Amino acid sequence: MTATAATRPTTTTAPAVRSAAAVGGEQLPAPRAPLSGQTWREIAYLLLNLPMTLVGFVYVSTWLYAGAALSITVIGLPLLAGGLLGARLLAKAERAVARGLLDVRIEEPTPIRARTHGGFLPWLWATLKDPVAWRSTLFQLMRLPWGILTFTVTLVSLFVLWPLLPWLARAMSSVDRAMVRALLAPSDELERRIAQLESDRGVVVDTAAADLRRIERDLHDGAQARLVALAMDLGLAKEKLLEDPEEAARMVDDAHGEVKLALQELRDLARGIHPAILTDRGLSAALSSVATRCRVPVRVSVDLPVRPAPAIEGIAYFTVSELLQNVAKHARATTASVDVWRSDQRLLIQVRDDGRGGASLATGSGLAGLAERLGSVDGLFVLDSPAGGPTAVTAELPWRER
Repeated sequence: MTATAATRPTTTTAPAVRSAAAVGGEQLPAPRAPLSGQTWREIAYLLLNLPMTLVGFVYVSTWLYAGAALSITVIGLPLLAGGLLGARLLAKAERAVARGLLDVRIEEPTPIRARTHGGFLPWLWATLKDPVAWRSTLFQLMRLPWGILTFTVTLVSLFVLWPLLPWLARAMSSVDRAMVRALLAPSDELERRIAQLESDRGVVVDTAAADLRRIERDLHDGAQARLVALAMDLGLAKEKLLEDPEEAARMVDDAHGEVKLALQELRDLARGIHPAILTDRGLSAALSSVATRCRVPVRVSVDLPVRPAPAIEGIAYFTVSELLQNVAKHARATTASVDVWRSDQRLLIQVRDDGRGGASLATGSGLAGLAERLGSVDGLFVLDSPAGGPTAVTAELPWRER
């Protein structure tokens, strides 16, 4: 499919705009130019600076003074910790206002409780040395003179310096944006990584819950239902054993066939949970087994000096399984290949096919969910699938020794 770009038609004429009109021989002043919505939001933020910074400054000054004065007593350090928690809440409110009025998007820092275990004292120590709270405190102290200045300039500009207001608002709000990003953002790359992993944890929990529901459904609708029917058939065969041995023999023969089907369903279900061949013989044998069940001829190459951790092996196995299922269902390919190797501290997987291409994370083929699952364990997922093919999917997982 060839994508075509649509261009918006343009007009070559426009109505004339007059900046002034002559009425009664006198020249009237031009009307005030309307300000954009973003400029009005910046003005609102600058006017809010003073009341917000007064609240923040009074709060921070109070708990700092009280905490420092009482630091030699039992309640001094807990008071400081409580003040820092309040500073965190003020920072959260500041980020929300900046997000709504200045369009500044900043990730929320990790809660202190999420990073401490073991009771009150570890929490107290983590709170007292929390860089997020201390930078929020510094933000409130620094912003008092700035808030007074911006409030005054903005208020005067609304009535006296109107033509300069858009530029003044943009310049002053840019300083506010820089202050918010510098002092109210998560502390460092580790903080941002923790926040991301907190989000990814939800993906893992949802995926695990979906897998448990699938297993329960497969057991209930598959092997369990078949075994119930088998028990009923064997009961009827037992009743007919004396009065109609031939019919009983036929029913036992049918039950034997049902047993074989139930065993096959259980094997398939067990393979979907964690295949025995992966545990016993590793990725090379397990992926070769997956390849033989694919409707498309698949070449498998696994070059691993040692086996990774079982969890990494399992993720790699199910990643390749799902990708080969997509190849069989959607790609219209004639051949495919699977390559697995180690590079430094990463396990790399590449699945290629010569199909029609055009695969996307947004086409509902399961690739988006696969990418989320890999991301939840610090993995990467890269899709290269131009229209017409070929398609190459590269996945990276962290290498962990057994």
